[in-house]
Amino acid sequence: MKTLGLIFGLVFIGFVATAQENNGISITVTIENVLSDEGKILGALHSTETFMKGPGILNEVKNAVKGEVTLTFSEVTPGTFAIMVLHDSNNNNRMDYEANGMPKESFATSGNLEPYGPPTFNSAKFEVANEDLEFRIRF
Repeated sequence: MKTLGLIFGLVFIGFVATAQENNGISITVTIENVLSDEGKILGALHSTETFMKGPGILNEVKNAVKGEVTLTFSEVTPGTFAIMVLHDSNNNNRMDYEANGMPKESFATSGNLEPYGPPTFNSAKFEVANEDLEFRIRF
């Protein structure tokens, strides 16, 4: 009887451990063309409600490394999202602008950037279903 109880206990622990392994989708983003080691790379996963309005629903920060930097957003639930990344070269946690309104620091989004004007959610959006995703974004 003790053996049977032990077996049921081990099976239960196995189910609990397996259930906790998959808590959502992972989105891996490799940012290409980082031009310097100065500052940090800020990445944000946005919904339509947060896009261009502040922090994303998930945010990642890594030290800048000339060449490529990889960010991973974990435990993402299915839905429609967009990614924005910024090379914050002076570590002030925001984008800096020239006097004419043009950005001083490199930035990019998932999808295609608009040739003129700020990025839009519609041009950057993608769908998260039930598989992990990988993106390559170029500054």
